[in-house]
Amino acid sequence: MRTITQQHIDSLIADAAAADRLRTIFRLHEHEEPVQRMVNAVLPGSYVTPHQHAAPPKVELMAILRGRMAMVEFWPDGEVREAHLLDESGPLKIVDIAPATYHCMVAITPAAVLEIIQGPYHAETHKQFAPWAPAEGSDQAADYLAALTENLRARLGIGRLL
Repeated sequence: MRTITQQHIDSLIADAAAADRLRTIFRLHEHEEPVQRMVNAVLPGSYVTPHQHAAPPKVELMAILRGRMAMVEFWPDGEVREAHLLDESGPLKIVDIAPATYHCMVAITPAAVLEIIQGPYHAETHKQFAPWAPAEGSDQAADYLAALTENLRARLGIGRLL
């Protein structure tokens, strides 16, 4: 059996803080396995490009382990359809994302989530990025994330993001 301790989660969050993308993962699976399982550590300011898992269709589950994380679902045109606040101290702990649903995560505080998604993993087909969202690392990504963050603050009734 493999275990994940609070100390391990703290270490992953520290690694994410030192990473250029402000996030890191700890993989519990091998790419060829039929179920992918990982811990994602994400800090505020990390831009996760909205994407879907449609070809092939994959169900995805996110469960909060530490901190606060907004999970966002988009309409096909890029408008926010719904947003949910996963909070280690709050009532909502898990979101289950249907296949072919544009979505992303936005860290409200340093956070860690358990992600479970159908496999096997193939880089060329795993994600299809939203055509209306800027690519990670592009000049437009920071402005897009700032606008999305403001939208989430209003929708979810949260204060300033850390």
